[in-house]
Amino acid sequence: MQNRLSRRAAIKTMASLLGIGACGTIARHAAGAKKDPKWETGIDRGLKWVAGSQSSLGHWTAGNYPTAMTALAGTALISSGSTTTQGPYARHIRRAVDYLTTKSRPNGLLGDPHSDNRYTYGHGFSMLFLSQVLGEEEDQERREELIDILNRAVDFSGKAQTPSGGWGYVSARDGNNFDEGSTTITQVQGLRGCRNAGIPVPAEVIDNAKQYIYTCKNSDGGISYSSRNRGSSRPAITAAALATLYNAGDYDSEHVPDMLKYAKRNLHDLSSGVRSFGHWHYTYLYYAQVVYRQGIEVWGPFRDKLYDRIIDEQTAGGAWTGNIGNIYVTSCNLIMLQLDKAYLPIYQR
Repeated sequence: MQNRLSRRAAIKTMASLLGIGACGTIARHAAGAKKDPKWETGIDRGLKWVAGSQSSLGHWTAGNYPTAMTALAGTALISSGSTTTQGPYARHIRRAVDYLTTKSRPNGLLGDPHSDNRYTYGHGFSMLFLSQVLGEEEDQERREELIDILNRAVDFSGKAQTPSGGWGYVSARDGNNFDEGSTTITQVQGLRGCRNAGIPVPAEVIDNAKQYIYTCKNSDGGISYSSRNRGSSRPAITAAALATLYNAGDYDSEHVPDMLKYAKRNLHDLSSGVRSFGHWHYTYLYYAQVVYRQGIEVWGPFRDKLYDRIIDEQTAGGAWTGNIGNIYVTSCNLIMLQLDKAYLPIYQR
């Protein structure tokens, strides 16, 4: 069976040949990374809890979101540096990939429209996870399988997009063209992950999604819930929108500075009462990505406060508790806590 070097192995090999430090690219991205023993212990305990809570079928679930939770948990594990073939969580990652590949439907949907609540969440998170796995996959047959699955997943996302450029909890056809911000963000980041992995993504799908986000922008710089149901700005959706716009390379848009000011005003001071509308972990999963991309001068002080707060809330068993379920909150926290490791291209500066 034909194998190929993973991206990380290739970087190490090239670094060795050039006489520079191993994984020089990753080292540059992780410049300024701080390793607090308390954080590292918390990460290790959290990862072990995630691995230990995986079902015999290879999935995790909470709130009837088995596909979404499996993709998020898998992303938390690969953020540690483990791949499908290397590292302490290789077996768990392989089983998660196996589970999600069985959820690929002929029309491209990753998930089950009958058992997955709000199935576009699972679809978007799965595109993100599998696209990051693809870059490290060494087995040629599995690579070809993932490429086929992701090509069809991208096609499904394009067809599921509403005329306004957003996405809803289900496809445009199934949801009568309803759309809203959080599922739109999930699709855009998943699509960007696919594009980074070499999967063709139609430019108009991303362009229409960006325009949708800007259409939802209020005068205070924040993003509202939906293009149909405009209302007050939502800090959580604004942070998520910024993160995905950065993923899409849209740093210079005239809208981004106002959005960033709004997000900082509402989210940066962790000691204040954050208006996250009951979704603290979702909010900071994305806002942490936004601040991380600002550079170490901004990221460092914020990271220290954020990580200390997260670690202080960890349970004795290694998990975190909260809205939706333990696997959701724990996965979100672990992704945040491992941003400095810079293993996943989608989260790199």
